[in-house]
Amino acid sequence: MPLVRVTNFTVSLDGFGAGEPQSLEAPFGHAGMRLHQWMFATWEDDAPTGIDAVWAQRWDVGFGAEIMGANKFGPPGWQDDPDWRGWWGEDPPFHTPTYVLTHRPREPLEMEGGTTFHFLSTSLPEALAIAQEAAGDLDVRIGGGATTVRDFVAAGLVDHLHVVVAPILLGHGTRLWDGLAGLEEAFAIEAVSSPTGVVHLSLSRRPSS
Repeated sequence: MPLVRVTNFTVSLDGFGAGEPQSLEAPFGHAGMRLHQWMFATWEDDAPTGIDAVWAQRWDVGFGAEIMGANKFGPPGWQDDPDWRGWWGEDPPFHTPTYVLTHRPREPLEMEGGTTFHFLSTSLPEALAIAQEAAGDLDVRIGGGATTVRDFVAAGLVDHLHVVVAPILLGHGTRLWDGLAGLEEAFAIEAVSSPTGVVHLSLSRRPSS
């Protein structure tokens, strides 16, 4: 049965998935690219194989659609720019229908490589139903940012989360875990430490009793 999953979503030791303020010049605010150095290192030619590489290689495996929040698609104010086409150039890495949650929807944006951005102003369950229909027999990825992931988890709509805890402190920003107290009651949690200092958390929803 297809699942709803979060993969390779990185937070700081104090639980922030992005710093602030976010802008065109600083997509992750004061965090810069530090949250994602563990993944960038796996792209190097002489990168060691290990748990980081295994997870990085599985980032896009098995997905037929993605849902993301407005702040992942662009910097604050992108809705006022009719020419904004996302951060990723003309060939974004998703290669699936990708649904952007925004209060100001626009016409679909077809990109190279199989990615088409669709802009939805709807409830989370309705957005998920649309993405699941597009994904068919494949999984749906909840791509971020932290607020979007948190809202889907809080609504009971996520089956599996892979969260990477990076060994940095941000102090402020957008926190993933706020409002999710008692998460361990709904999810079985496994943790694997990497020699790079990051910890990979795998959270699988427990079967309903």
